[in-house]
Amino acid sequence: MKPAPNEPAPRHKAPPPRVAGAARFTRGFSFTAWREQHLYGMFSSLGYLWRRRRATLLTVAVMGLALLLPLLLQVLLRNLEGFGSGLRDAREMSVFLMPRMADAQVKRARDEALAKAGVQDVRVRTPADALDELRGLEGFGGAATLLDDNPLPHVMLVTPRADLDAAGMRALAQQLDASPRVEFVQYDLAWRDRLDRVLALARRLALLAGVLFALAALLVVGNTIRLDVAARASEIAVVQLLGGTDRFVRRPFLYAGFWYGLAAGLVALVAAFSIVMLVREPADALVANYAEDFSLRGVSLPLAAATLAGGAMLGWLGAWAACGSWLARGRPR
Repeated sequence: MKPAPNEPAPRHKAPPPRVAGAARFTRGFSFTAWREQHLYGMFSSLGYLWRRRRATLLTVAVMGLALLLPLLLQVLLRNLEGFGSGLRDAREMSVFLMPRMADAQVKRARDEALAKAGVQDVRVRTPADALDELRGLEGFGGAATLLDDNPLPHVMLVTPRADLDAAGMRALAQQLDASPRVEFVQYDLAWRDRLDRVLALARRLALLAGVLFALAALLVVGNTIRLDVAARASEIAVVQLLGGTDRFVRRPFLYAGFWYGLAAGLVALVAAFSIVMLVREPADALVANYAEDFSLRGVSLPLAAATLAGGAMLGWLGAWAACGSWLARGRPR
């Protein structure tokens, strides 16, 4: 139908001008629009954090300290476990044979001990070896020279299997002590029980500390993002009036929380590495008296990756919670 002569022709509305740097609002799914919106949210959040550098550094420092404490507990737990496994000699049982036994009887006693279940190795220390060791001890060298005869017996050093628990070691000691060639068996499991209990307590404390400090980091980043959202309330209202969805509004703040958490994880890793380097030399000198092959261990690669991933996830979740509470108030009218 043609318009009447006096009726003006209908005019089409011109599309609204696009603001430079802003992402397009689209209906339906478009990979190009999705990519542009994510890139816009990522880089705009970085620019916003850079413009307020001092507040950003303060937030990252607080989150980094919150992540550092459970990280150090994990490093300490890892070193305690390594120290406990390095004390191999403490698992050995000293089996004292009857005095002045012949070499044939000593060999038979060794074969009998080696044939028992739960025994990994048996080494025999002769009375001469024991006397030489006694002479090398400070304060006993002069006393050892006064002996006319060697009164020390043969000693079998029995190494149990690594998978043998405390009950199995007690049963093995009773079997060895029942031999008529054995005078007594000396072994100490009290230290092992105490160490296992300390490790169990340390694992529980590390888990509890990790949960508490993760909650603290979550609250820090959530409160920071909440303040950022409140400071940009007018800007958010304009974007919503132009048709911006809640997902579009939330995205830059989610990326800001992600950057907060990732930077805090890096701060925690650098601080933990520095602390380990500072205490490594005196710690190795102290532990060398107990375990020869032990060396202080730092942050492992899986633990470092978990710290970075955990920090980024906490930042993302905190930002999600802060934005969700704000967007739940509804759109401006």
